[in-house]
Amino acid sequence: MSNCFFVSDLHGHLDRYQKLFRLIGEQRPSAVFLGGDLLPSGLSALPSLDLDHEDFVNGFLVRKLMRLREEMGEAYPRVFVILGNDDSRSEEAAMIAAATTGVWQYIHDRSVSFAGYDIYGYACVPPTPFLLKDWERYDVSRYVDPGCVSPEDGHRSVPVAEDQIRHATIREDLASLAGDRPLDRAIFLFHSPPYKTSLDRAALDGQMIDHAPLDVHVGSIAIQRFIEQRQPLVTLHGHIHESARITGAWLERIGRTYCFSAAHDGPELAVVQFDPENPAAATRTLT
Repeated sequence: MSNCFFVSDLHGHLDRYQKLFRLIGEQRPSAVFLGGDLLPSGLSALPSLDLDHEDFVNGFLVRKLMRLREEMGEAYPRVFVILGNDDSRSEEAAMIAAATTGVWQYIHDRSVSFAGYDIYGYACVPPTPFLLKDWERYDVSRYVDPGCVSPEDGHRSVPVAEDQIRHATIREDLASLAGDRPLDRAIFLFHSPPYKTSLDRAALDGQMIDHAPLDVHVGSIAIQRFIEQRQPLVTLHGHIHESARITGAWLERIGRTYCFSAAHDGPELAVVQFDPENPAAATRTLT
């Protein structure tokens, strides 16, 4: 494996996707990681779609990637995909069906092998203030931060068993996903960043709910502890758009693990490029 691309939080913006497709065609990466919040907002009127792209997954993403694969031939990269908390889970069936065409591999809550590496995907995030709860889990317990809405409330686009909603946690999901396998050559594609790092810093300074100050760090404690304890090679994150602007950092080291964020709150496309053989040399560009 050589050059890999990682992008996240494109939110259905066609101009960012067109930039990404052009870069893939020009630079020919060996792998592309799409880190969630890829579609127009699950609770919006889909303002970024035009009439030709009402089915965003099949009418735009799959169609464009199939055309790109035809143009690139054997140079077409492996594409690994998860969804994010702003993506309706009702679109998951289309994502899985599209994987049968070979344009991508849908890897939420599963692992695949590629070029001597183990690739894992996990889309869920801790409770947020937002109402779409398809991809939310309790983190390490049933605690919910002030200002956030419990996974037991809000809206879901697909039915989920009440017991799962009430008791499932990110901590338990990750333990099940990774098992006891060695992770020294593992790449994890997350949507949430790890807690209390430069990658999960939200613009909540000075804000309070019922006289309780809001935590400006909104990432996952379970993901933070998982990285600390299991030390995968590389972890990829998004979700908190403003974090890099506030902290000035898109890269964090947790022990031996390199953690990269592609979230961005400007109009540009943010692309992290990395080589798993030399993650220290990773770069992030805005285009």
